[in-house]
Amino acid sequence: MIIIPAIDIKGGRCVRLQQGLMSKETVFSNFPEEMAQRWVDKGAQRLHIVDLDGAVQGRPVNAETIARIVKAARIPVELGGGIRDFATLKAYFDLGIAYAILGTVALKNPDFVKEACNAFPGKIILGIDARGNRVAAEGWTEEFAETPLELARKFGPFNLAAIIYTDIFRDGMRTGPNTEATRALARALDTPVIASGGIADISHVEELLQIEKDGVIGMITGRALYDGTLDIEEAIRLSVEFSS
Repeated sequence: MIIIPAIDIKGGRCVRLQQGLMSKETVFSNFPEEMAQRWVDKGAQRLHIVDLDGAVQGRPVNAETIARIVKAARIPVELGGGIRDFATLKAYFDLGIAYAILGTVALKNPDFVKEACNAFPGKIILGIDARGNRVAAEGWTEEFAETPLELARKFGPFNLAAIIYTDIFRDGMRTGPNTEATRALARALDTPVIASGGIADISHVEELLQIEKDGVIGMITGRALYDGTLDIEEAIRLSVEFSS
């Protein structure tokens, strides 16, 4: 299972939000590319980047910052936030990202996601952000009646790279991951799942490693790394030992 550091971009800076609320941000760096380099130097194999402004506005907002991160990282980057059309999708792949995360557009224009999967097989990740058992979108400002499993099954026949499942109530709160909901989703699907939200320390990494066999291939962590309650090098070592 891979440990994926998160770099959330708002106003060109590296921030973390609490429960996805744009008004509850903590700034960790004015130079996100330097933060990316830090995680690379510590052994990260992939980075998770979100254009928070783009997610809310529905268009790329921090593309220049993202370009600097991709250049500095030298490892695969998965990117979400504001990708709603083919021009944006192609531009980001041309920029060098490895995976595009599609979330809101999956609810509002599912045909686009299916076409994207056909055009870029194995390069599209479906982002499912849940508040309880309901999917949220538009930078988590809108809630839909659809459940995470219902949304995931719509795209089951297509060549998704993975599904990122985020529990919004736990995101940035360091209260522990929603392991059971993540396990249940992974067991119900053939598509690999990446866990996100709530990781606070190494015990939560150990907890998520136990559901690797259920189809969970990675975990995204942000605030715990920035606050220092989780050592990424220790988390990576534990993951390697568990998988070996």
